[in-house]
Amino acid sequence: MNIVTLTKQLIEIESITGNEQNITGFVASYLEKIGFQVDLQEVNQGRQNIYARKGEPLIVISTHLDTVAPYIHYREEEKFIFGRGACDTKGIMAAQILAAERLLSEGVSDFGLLFVVGEEGPSDGAIAANTLINRCQFLINGEPTDNMLASGSKGSLHVKLSATGKSAHSAYPEQGESAIWKLLDVLNDIRSYAFPNHSLLGETTVNVGVISGGIQGNIIPPTAEAQIMCRVVTNVAEIKRIMEKIVNERVNIDFGLSNEPVFMETPEGFETTTVSFTTDIPKLSNWGRPLLFGPGSILDAHTDHEKINKSEQNEAVELYYKLAKQLMKKATGG
Repeated sequence: MNIVTLTKQLIEIESITGNEQNITGFVASYLEKIGFQVDLQEVNQGRQNIYARKGEPLIVISTHLDTVAPYIHYREEEKFIFGRGACDTKGIMAAQILAAERLLSEGVSDFGLLFVVGEEGPSDGAIAANTLINRCQFLINGEPTDNMLASGSKGSLHVKLSATGKSAHSAYPEQGESAIWKLLDVLNDIRSYAFPNHSLLGETTVNVGVISGGIQGNIIPPTAEAQIMCRVVTNVAEIKRIMEKIVNERVNIDFGLSNEPVFMETPEGFETTTVSFTTDIPKLSNWGRPLLFGPGSILDAHTDHEKINKSEQNEAVELYYKLAKQLMKKATGG
């Protein structure tokens, strides 16, 4: 099957996080037909990871089966494929599968494919996959990096701030206490703080993604909340300490999901870059030394114009093949 047809079939199966069952079935069946031993790993609620093997893999190529919402139908132009998952990551998966077919056709063994659910959510698929027994030495993870090997990726930390006050008539503010003003004071201090920088990954970034609170305009607000995403360049513990210092018990602070920054393998012969987004790699620590690579731009991911360049996809097939061969030689001491 050519890469455009396979990408189209993958995109036309809606697989928003939590609803990956149909695409799991399609991909598992396809991989069995081309010669892989396919194992399905139960994650939860009928959702399954795919581990396809030829022999006992020393090299595994991986990406995720799920996409963000909302679903966007497949559309094609001369140079580009559009639709949900085009670059994040169904177009990448298609390139990985075709590279794997080429390896199979040459009789290469001891490599595999790992496709997981839940990457766009709590990474529950990757967490489950990390319990699988394997002897893998190198994990090539697929995310849109413009066909460059990522030498490093930022970590992440979810933070929730909750302020409480006392409601009152807005004409008599002295009778109440505004939770929104308390929250804004803290957010202003966070905004003006000089967070750490890293020589390779750059600056820590802090995004206040959601602010909510209050009842209506003529009532002093008794509650307020902010949801924050930090992109971490040093370590999660340091950012937690900074946040707690800034907050200084003025509001409640809760820390959610987090990932540490990751530094990846960068074999010779490939262009390199760094990325600010996080991946499943931190949750797949038992799968050997990580690499991060894939066609497409992260700037197109999660948008209503998500797309992938066809020629870049075809180039990625060759690059995944080349990378796997190079790593296999290294893994076997050849």
